[in-house]
Amino acid sequence: MSASESVSVSPQGVGVWLIGARGSVATTVVAGCAALTAGLHPPSGMVTGTAAFAGTGLPPLSSLVFGGHDTLDCPLPKRAEALAAGGVLPPGLPAAVAAELAAADREIRRGGPVPGDTRTEDELIAAFAEDMTDFLRRCGLARAVVVNVASTEPPATGRALPPSSLYAAAALRAGCPYVNFTPSTGLHHPALATAAASSGLPYAGRDGKTGQTLLRSVLGPMFTQRALAVRAWSGTNLLGGGDGAALADPAAAAAKNAGKERVLADTLGTTPEGEVHIDDVPVLGDWKTAWDHIAFDGFLGTRMILQTIWQGCDSALAAPLILDLARLVARAEEAGLSGPLGELGFYFKDPVGDGPSSLAEQYAALTGFAGRLAGEREDQAAGGRGGRGAGARSGPSGRSGPDDPSGRPEELR
Repeated sequence: MSASESVSVSPQGVGVWLIGARGSVATTVVAGCAALTAGLHPPSGMVTGTAAFAGTGLPPLSSLVFGGHDTLDCPLPKRAEALAAGGVLPPGLPAAVAAELAAADREIRRGGPVPGDTRTEDELIAAFAEDMTDFLRRCGLARAVVVNVASTEPPATGRALPPSSLYAAAALRAGCPYVNFTPSTGLHHPALATAAASSGLPYAGRDGKTGQTLLRSVLGPMFTQRALAVRAWSGTNLLGGGDGAALADPAAAAAKNAGKERVLADTLGTTPEGEVHIDDVPVLGDWKTAWDHIAFDGFLGTRMILQTIWQGCDSALAAPLILDLARLVARAEEAGLSGPLGELGFYFKDPVGDGPSSLAEQYAALTGFAGRLAGEREDQAAGGRGGRGAGARSGPSGRSGPDDPSGRPEELR
């Protein structure tokens, strides 16, 4: 069966609603999922495709249905062609999965706020939530996970909700689990704390760990375990594309760097000297280079240096993780789990909930989570508890919430 012939929407489909749905990362997610479903490429980079996740009941890639919000008008097929021309997608892939790209593009709705938008925060949230619930209804989906892959925004100030928090609030109102793959505020805004806690929904984030910080989460524990004193740790990031342009804003870059610095503080037990610099180099497009310079003391105070260079394609690094997260969070909701999924910290620079910062420890927590999901599946197969337990009320598409039969907490009605 060809990729273009494999499109189907079943009642058991699972939605993936992407915020920033016409960006490089989102386009790579949609094209990549179609390519894997058709058997055109192996699932390289997908942790959920490994043996540790067998038997967990994750939704198959073929069941994922894509939609989302964006303020851009460039259709996904055209965006995919540009990515293939830049070496991000394999040659010929956009044509091979053109039907899947077009189908996803038809499910993308206009986002916001855009310049001149006069709608209030509640009107924006209501409009975004209606787009999400309409997607669930029309496609006959069992559930949908909202994933923020939009460009990084500056940290929120004051009481106003930034765009990422408007979308997060809409996800809660629509009864959809939420994943923040960016360092933007999202559900971290204080105004959403009560709504998130009372929603009965699982959520995860924030800021996907794809390159420099991934390496830091491995090297930091190494220095600590070998009793080597790190004196300074400096870094530079060179990147282009939309993320490079967004991170040229010092406020947005500061939000990005906070997670990178937190990993070092957590794994080293102290904050070494040094900073991370992010430079926008438009000609690099979707490719990035991260350089780290680590000064440390060895035996008898001998001074030594470790330097690392990470060169990668941001979208190709992020896309398999987003597919992992969509499957894991959808399965978590199906299993009746709610609240912050700290066990998914393996994927993030600044994870929600409690958990370690060392990648090895995070991986152990993740595989433990896989075992928990497998156990929940066995319980459900044996006629044990399903959903959210006694007393929960079912909302739209099987969702539930404590405050309203529609599944919406009072703060988001």
